[in-house]
Amino acid sequence: MRVDFYQLGAAQPENVIGAIAGKLLGEQQRLLIVADDEALLARLDRQLWDQGAASFLPHALSGGADDAAQPILLSTGTDAPNLARNMLIADGEWREAALGYDRAFYLFDTDSLEAARLAWKLLAGRDGVERNYWALEDGRWTKKG
Repeated sequence: MRVDFYQLGAAQPENVIGAIAGKLLGEQQRLLIVADDEALLARLDRQLWDQGAASFLPHALSGGADDAAQPILLSTGTDAPNLARNMLIADGEWREAALGYDRAFYLFDTDSLEAARLAWKLLAGRDGVERNYWALEDGRWTKKG
């Protein structure tokens, strides 16, 4: 399994999440976006709807009757009723459940930097876990580790 750490810096999380979600959808993959903060999930919900007709990202907040049919599901929980094999952690709080997915995207900012460092260290040397660290430089994501 692969874990991609994204240090947001000045990047807006909504834009990064939209880009990752769009790429996964283009590859016919599903995504579970996780955050404990329901207000954050609501903001992400609005942002994903407001992509415009050309870049609409089909999704829903979890708890609906059609959760299983959603290509992108936003949730406070780590179970994926939409059968996603990709988890995006949007709130900077590492979840061990991410290791049960094929790929995890872990977004963090300066407030959650220490938690990200700890998660990076805890995943070091774990069998079957590939870690990648990305930082925004000159408007482009650059792999740092």
